[in-house]
Amino acid sequence: MAKASTLTRLQNATAAHVLPLLVFLLLTEVAGIFRIENSELPWYQKAPEHWAYPLQCLVVGAVLWSYRRYYRLSPIQGLNLAMICGAVGIALWITPGALYERWMPAEPAAWWEWLGILPRREGFNPGIFADSPAAYGTTVALRFLRMVLIVPLVEELFWRSFLMRYVQAGGREFNAVPFGTHSWPAFWITTLAVTLIHQPSDYLAAFCWGSLMYFVAVRTRSLAACVTMHAFGNFLLGLHIMNTQMWGYW
Repeated sequence: MAKASTLTRLQNATAAHVLPLLVFLLLTEVAGIFRIENSELPWYQKAPEHWAYPLQCLVVGAVLWSYRRYYRLSPIQGLNLAMICGAVGIALWITPGALYERWMPAEPAAWWEWLGILPRREGFNPGIFADSPAAYGTTVALRFLRMVLIVPLVEELFWRSFLMRYVQAGGREFNAVPFGTHSWPAFWITTLAVTLIHQPSDYLAAFCWGSLMYFVAVRTRSLAACVTMHAFGNFLLGLHIMNTQMWGYW
């Protein structure tokens, strides 16, 4: 009976850390499924991301809430370091796009894309609601909610709280490994996985970001610090996007 209870607890803890990201990734595909490329159609058909992403937030938020007792953000420490690393990480992420905007070459070299040096003008554009200030403000607010709250939680729960510890568990329960425990296999597996879920043009930036996040996890041993770094970095990225209209960074 005790063994069955332990197995159930482990299964629930694993689902709590894995399922939110899995659901998030699956629902990310909804916009592409329902998109119809026709500028004459209503916004919800030609730009379904404006309703699909809020729906995604609701569903993933419900999953997070249902498993909330399995999450341990404490100790709440290292938040200043987390914010500094978040700012540095996002600065590294947007620099290639800024270089492209500065040079604007007529025929950029093919290898530039692998460094992220390319235009970032196509993407989630709230300008589709330019004639309705209320709709414009709502879609921007919901987009910030997704990138500042939902994304940091689902990603750091999986990458840092689950995968980073699972790699080091050696047959034990993953949560038997203290959060922030360092090993080189954990660094390489986690950081490369974070890198590879992004577009090739973001590989270099994602690797730098993942390395900084790993450093914060090990230095602070705090999930709260990792979530803070991710949330603050994404908030700064959102401000940059709104200021430059480089919608491809969404």
